[in-house]
Amino acid sequence: MDLKLTGKTALVTGSTAGIGFGIAHRLLQEGASVIINGRTEDRINRALNLLRKSIPDCIVQGFAADFADVTSVQCLLETHEAVDILINNVGIFSPKPFAEITDEEWLYFFEVNVLSGIRLSRHYLPQMLEQNWGRIIFISSESGIQIPAEMVHYGTTKTAQLGVSRGLAQQTAGTNVTVNTVIPGSTRSEGSEKFIDDLAHEKKLSKEEVEQEFFDKVRPTSLLERFATTDEVATFVTYLSSPLAAANNGAALRVDGGTIPTIL
Repeated sequence: MDLKLTGKTALVTGSTAGIGFGIAHRLLQEGASVIINGRTEDRINRALNLLRKSIPDCIVQGFAADFADVTSVQCLLETHEAVDILINNVGIFSPKPFAEITDEEWLYFFEVNVLSGIRLSRHYLPQMLEQNWGRIIFISSESGIQIPAEMVHYGTTKTAQLGVSRGLAQQTAGTNVTVNTVIPGSTRSEGSEKFIDDLAHEKKLSKEEVEQEFFDKVRPTSLLERFATTDEVATFVTYLSSPLAAANNGAALRVDGGTIPTIL
């Protein structure tokens, strides 16, 4: 399917690996020009090499930025003043007992997971409205709806993204600009692979046994009963980035394998 993305420019934050890398790859396959982002030049260069090897004629560049550093973000915005598609994917997570999460950690999680998207959207949304076309997509998580007891700070930031996204969408009424949130479930990525590997080593089980135990005990409501692939999530996000998805606006759209046990 031609998603009519040729000639569009996209910025995908946190895109040197995982879902972000998958989104960048899919957008490039559909003819968009893409700016990828990571915290270090080394990771960006590795990702650029992989993308250019996979899609030799693609138009892709990278920019190193730490979204906990407002100066770094400002530099990014000055370098890439305008984009057609903004994918707010960058995010951090780590399990920690609620009583041990410090104020500094709460603020750090909020700055990276929430303020990153706010700062970029504040810059790019007015331009999109002026040109009467644009897409902003926040990559949230099922943890924003089912807050994990071991990661309350992470889940809270993912819930906040839902509110920000809907609030921004309200400003696009009557235009060809859309703002949506995508809610992935458990997805196979560098982070989940490490999680499975560590548990397998700790419990002296195979990776397959640990994964089965995870879906039996931790994600028993999953209808998919496996980790989604990054490409499955990325394919949906790429469609949502396209002109074909004009009727999708102000929505929180799930790619969670049916884990969240509600109709709406």
